[in-house]
Amino acid sequence: MAKLWRKITVAEVEPGDHIRNGAQEYDVARIQSPFLGQTALVCLIEDTPTRWLAHPMGVTLEIEVLRDE
Repeated sequence: MAKLWRKITVAEVEPGDHIRNGAQEYDVARIQSPFLGQTALVCLIEDTPTRWLAHPMGVTLEIEVLRDE
């Protein structure tokens, strides 16, 4: 089965998704929600042996996710 980039809102992202935000791609290991006490914000976190990245985003923002057709 082929994988395609699909546009979804940040609220639809799940741990394990491979996402693209602009030129940056990463695997979401976990999601902190709400973030900073605000339900309109989440923090998407990549946690691998080579990189740790935390990216706060609004839940209504559209991003791309790599998913099966």
